[in-house]
Amino acid sequence: MEVIKTAIDGVVIIEPRIFKDARGYFFESFSEREFVEKVCKTTFVQDNESYSSYGVIRGLHFQKPPYTQSKLVRVIKGSVLDVAVDIRKGSPTFGKHVAVELTEDNHRQLFIPRGFAHGFAVLSDEVLFQYKCDNFYAPQADGGILWNDPDLNIDWRIPTDKIILSDKDTKHPLLKDYDSDFDINVPLY
Repeated sequence: MEVIKTAIDGVVIIEPRIFKDARGYFFESFSEREFVEKVCKTTFVQDNESYSSYGVIRGLHFQKPPYTQSKLVRVIKGSVLDVAVDIRKGSPTFGKHVAVELTEDNHRQLFIPRGFAHGFAVLSDEVLFQYKCDNFYAPQADGGILWNDPDLNIDWRIPTDKIILSDKDTKHPLLKDYDSDFDINVPLY
């Protein structure tokens, strides 16, 4: 696998080595040994999957300390614009984001460390999205930042009249109004 650094330290794109022939293709979607060697040492404890249709935006979500999560995300079918926002107070990239297109064809994955809000927008007719988490889901620690916070200036690449949101995702605070539980000293994983 190839690890590609992004503009924000700790957030990386992972491109697998794909073996193609007349039958189709094969690749390792995850190797703990290679992940530890090239990205970081973490233990994933929960795998999640979601199905969504065009225009759905899920996010920007995170879990508050001490239930923070790192995530390794990928698309099985379709395409998304995947976004990670640095919400660590004192970080030189606080409030900045990384946006990466993940598709069934490019097989890319994005690693989002702890201290980041995460979301994605569905760009295809439908998407099957999977992610690994290094901490269990804790509903009492749910947190979020408003998906269209003007200070974040995220181009979700979907016309406003086509966006589909959960009720919960319309009520998150702006980043400037969120008293972040995260600071630069919170471990990334």
